[in-house]
Amino acid sequence: MAINYGINIEKVLKKKSNKKSVKFTDLINEEMSKNRFFSENKIAYKKLDPKKIFHIQDIKKVCIDYRLRFLDSSFYKGKVPNIALNKIDVLQKEHQTRLNHFKIMGPSSIFQLEKKDDPLLFVQISKNYYYLIHKWGNDFSSLRKVFVWPFKNLNTLLLTLFFISLLMTKLVPEGLFSQSMDFKSFWIIHLFILKGLISIAIFYAFAYGKNFNVNIWNNKFDKF
Repeated sequence: MAINYGINIEKVLKKKSNKKSVKFTDLINEEMSKNRFFSENKIAYKKLDPKKIFHIQDIKKVCIDYRLRFLDSSFYKGKVPNIALNKIDVLQKEHQTRLNHFKIMGPSSIFQLEKKDDPLLFVQISKNYYYLIHKWGNDFSSLRKVFVWPFKNLNTLLLTLFFISLLMTKLVPEGLFSQSMDFKSFWIIHLFILKGLISIAIFYAFAYGKNFNVNIWNNKFDKF
């Protein structure tokens, strides 16, 4: 029996959205009452599937957790499948409007190369809410969140480097840098290794223009 170890980002989004106690209709109506309604996409909310409406903060959280981008569809370099285009056409006819301002969520690679890495197509329906039209491609590896966790922000990176240097210090043979690995020697060697790892991380970040998940999730630039 085949076992699926993939992560469905659509399900992750829905799980985060379901934690909210206030109904999405109430929140959207509140935005409309405060004149924050995104008027270009005139949508009849009662005709939408509530399970496919997501707040920008939920989208941001998932992007940061899985190191994804949330950019205008114009930056997408792949080919949008016909089934997604058909769903857009159905929505426009059902709501008697012409939809604009589409967004795509996915890894950085899909905005540069044509790769099947689980893109999600959204359309903006209010200032802070987006409607999921279609998801295509393959699911992510279930370990993706673990592998990209160190790059969420500066604190997670430093914490990761600290524990890696701690492990490397434990593997240093006794007598290599000092006659005995006492408490003082251990932490001196650990500090030396930690500083080396931080230097490598800084060099890598500047050399390749890398940045933290929290800073790139909606940034259209490849290097920073």
